[in-house]
Amino acid sequence: MQTALLAPRPLDALELPADLDGRDGANRAHGRMQIAAANDLDAIRAWLARVADSKATFETYRKESERLLLWSIVQLGKALSSLTHEDLVAYQHFLADPQPAARWVAGGGRKHARDDARWRPFYGPLSAASQRQAMVILNALFSWLVSAGYLAGNPLSLSRQRSRRAQPRITRYLERELWEDVKAYVESLPRESERQRERHSRARWLLTLLYLGGLRISEVGTNTMGDFFARRDGAGAQRWWLDVLGKGEKRRLVPASAEMMAELARYRRERGLPALPAPHETTPLVLPLGKSTKPLTRAALHTIVKEIFAGAAQRLREAAAREAELSGVTEVQHATQAATQAESQASARAAASAARAARLESASAHWLRHSAGSHMADGDVDLRLVRDNLGHASLSTTSLYLHSDDDHRHRETEEKHRIDW
Repeated sequence: MQTALLAPRPLDALELPADLDGRDGANRAHGRMQIAAANDLDAIRAWLARVADSKATFETYRKESERLLLWSIVQLGKALSSLTHEDLVAYQHFLADPQPAARWVAGGGRKHARDDARWRPFYGPLSAASQRQAMVILNALFSWLVSAGYLAGNPLSLSRQRSRRAQPRITRYLERELWEDVKAYVESLPRESERQRERHSRARWLLTLLYLGGLRISEVGTNTMGDFFARRDGAGAQRWWLDVLGKGEKRRLVPASAEMMAELARYRRERGLPALPAPHETTPLVLPLGKSTKPLTRAALHTIVKEIFAGAAQRLREAAAREAELSGVTEVQHATQAATQAESQASARAAASAARAARLESASAHWLRHSAGSHMADGDVDLRLVRDNLGHASLSTTSLYLHSDDDHRHRETEEKHRIDW
């Protein structure tokens, strides 16, 4: 009889009973292995060791393999190397709603340290996109274990492979008006105390990096101020660059404009640092509040941006409420045609502010990277330059940011293709 674990534990602290560790898994290969793995846990660790030098990739791969292993042994009482195609179909349904929640989901969606007793593998249900990403990663895990001679076959290879349909254009970005709302909110933050000034300067600098540099949130967390450097161009002018180690361990040079360098100097002075960074300086690109110089985690940086968006959204909702109140007063006090028109205009402004607030509340830090690409592309920056700034592999990806093409097409169609009843 197999013994299921009662509660999930992090991969690095996991100890499996012999009847669940996969040494006798139904899908184990019986030929020569290319890895020295005696059980499923060892096999997963061997797979993860390949990406140990990329923190973001390692953490993502560990998260998905950990979740599947724990679900297999805790929920099914079954070794990972005994999972069937049908089991993995059930697992994908589980990702959409991990139940029982008390066992699988962190309370309040909060992220706890891996050695904390409150740690759970999930923070809530996974979106359809996150489910797809999880299954892609697990397919890579199973394929590798087959290649390594550990498993006889990949149970996910039987799944229907749906081709990804690219959206006609990127939609998760901030239109220029909404971006102005966000900047206005940051500039409205209080600055009376030292801590408030630190919070304001950090918010302003973080948005500068994400927008002017088009950086991913993970790149903000893993690169340092020592990655800024200056060199002379062909005309002898000094130009600054940010040498970014990005996705897939690829490096790219991001132009550090005069505006970006002025914001960097402003932020560094606020934190008591010289205006310009020294070569190879290890100071994180964005610092915690207070005296710590420890790099902020990707989750912490996400939280800062989400709080900025939430604050800007609240500011817009308050503006909408004032507009709505004003339109109500106008209606009561003036029963004239002009007053009715003014009321209608105020109501429209209130509705527009509420709609912008709702869009901000659904935004994430990655929207700022999309905003950077969209605003550059629609601002007539050569798409090849936008591609290189953002580190895209091809122009086909970058062209998704070119919203002005769609706008032009819409205008031309509307003006020249009519039915004229």
